[in-house]
Amino acid sequence: MTPRDNLRALLRRQGYQYVPPFFSLCPDLQKIFHEKTGATSVEEYFGFPNRVIGFLGGHHALPPDWGDYYPEKLAPGTTFTNYGVAHEPGSAAARHMTRMRHPLQHGDSLEQLQAYPWPDFNHLDTAPLAARAREIHAAGLLPEAHMAMTIWETAWYIRGMEPLMMDMMNDDPKAAFLLDTITNHSCSRIAAYIEAGAEHVHIGDDVGTQRGLMISASMYREWLKPRLAKVIETARRLNPEVIVSYHSCGHVTPLIGDFIEAGIDVLNPVQPECMDFTSIHAEYGDRLSFWGTIGTQTTMPHSSPDEVRRLVWHHLDIAGPTGGLWPTPTHLLEPEVPWENIMAYTQACRDYAKY
Repeated sequence: MTPRDNLRALLRRQGYQYVPPFFSLCPDLQKIFHEKTGATSVEEYFGFPNRVIGFLGGHHALPPDWGDYYPEKLAPGTTFTNYGVAHEPGSAAARHMTRMRHPLQHGDSLEQLQAYPWPDFNHLDTAPLAARAREIHAAGLLPEAHMAMTIWETAWYIRGMEPLMMDMMNDDPKAAFLLDTITNHSCSRIAAYIEAGAEHVHIGDDVGTQRGLMISASMYREWLKPRLAKVIETARRLNPEVIVSYHSCGHVTPLIGDFIEAGIDVLNPVQPECMDFTSIHAEYGDRLSFWGTIGTQTTMPHSSPDEVRRLVWHHLDIAGPTGGLWPTPTHLLEPEVPWENIMAYTQACRDYAKY
């Protein structure tokens, strides 16, 4: 069984031969990785079973002058996304963090949104991604595409969270136009990824905080769920066997049934600081698989290596022999995570079958 086949079987709850590790390292931990191992690739060194085929972003015939949309002075070194969202540099203590600015925060008419220089997603060059997907598949690995910030996050990054929420609360046409525009872009992107050969598409939007939902369940069902379902339906129409995983930080337990109805296969990251894997698996484990569950605020930085190992094994015991859980750290591993805990996590994955 190749790493690709093993991961697909695990996520499909069809049994599996071994538990593959997976995590992401911040720049400081990447430096420690290189010092400790002498290796250059985290993916290859630890045997990750998946690889991202590449990124598809919309393009502009002529690059817009994004500064026109910011009355405030932006810090030197500010960068812009293809949607014009500004990212000001972070502090020296948090080099991988930025301060976000919103280009349409002060837009007060539908016409302003309609006239905005939206990127074009209708002429995407997928040839490099298709070539990369073939290489990944030939190596026995799972070709993967990442589309985080699928609808909600991209929309509020552009508009600002409070103005967008006010638009939604007031049933303002600006909200429907913005969310429909982003949804249509995501449909174009996911179709291109599937046609390029992605067999796992990771989508998602943060709709939870650690205290509860970011918006009410009724607003989610009215504004976001149908649009999410449209994106997933686009993918399934092209490849019914594609695995669709969905990411949301925070407490999203009240929406799990809605995620399933919208068509997701795998929920990520099941943040243990605010979600209980045992009860969630008991209710949804026959219909949904899970990716994550190992806390990066709690377990990874503050537990002993033995506690890390025991938690990984405990969660795998809950999931059972058919699988349905890819136990991984829930988020980027930050500088406070001891190297010994990273090694304990990877060893726990390797040793589980023997256990």
